[in-house]
Amino acid sequence: MQVAVVKYNAGNIYSVMNALRRLGVDPLLTDDANQLRQADRVLFPGQGEALGAMTYLREHGLDEVIRSLTQPVLGICIGQQLLCKHSEEGDVDCLGIFDVPVKRFVPTLHEDKVPCMGWNKLYDTKSALMEGVESQYVFFVHSYYVPLCQETIAVADYIQPYSAGLHKDNFYATQFHPEKSGGVGERIIKNFLEL
Repeated sequence: MQVAVVKYNAGNIYSVMNALRRLGVDPLLTDDANQLRQADRVLFPGQGEALGAMTYLREHGLDEVIRSLTQPVLGICIGQQLLCKHSEEGDVDCLGIFDVPVKRFVPTLHEDKVPCMGWNKLYDTKSALMEGVESQYVFFVHSYYVPLCQETIAVADYIQPYSAGLHKDNFYATQFHPEKSGGVGERIIKNFLEL
């Protein structure tokens, strides 16, 4: 199985590569359109800022490449947010796979800190991607969130309930970092590889 990781100007790609290697996969890090289209699975991870990331994707034609993929694709963290319609971060239109906006957390209590950083529990999980992880804790770092929508496949709570995972057609996404979430995250990556 050929697993490709999208190479673009977003951090945290190497921890995803290492998580795949721990599962016995030798991933290909690439921004080549043909290699991405020919891969059996594509991971679209990242940490960073939406406007800069979308600018880079458009300048390198990766926005159209990602939209055109037909194999299972997994967006992680900002990868999930970039698969959505629009982000408040930089007021930028994104890839539009999921027809839902990305919003900034607005603290309502003194103890509400932004960014949300740390372990949080998943609930209302569905889809083969989330098999075996109901009520498990995973690791989050984010200031922006995807509201609940019909494509939500996992929910987490921080200030309000939000989409911790999404699924539409061949596109899957997690707001949390499975590659930093121990055995639970490893299970999710394994689920993705077995879709």
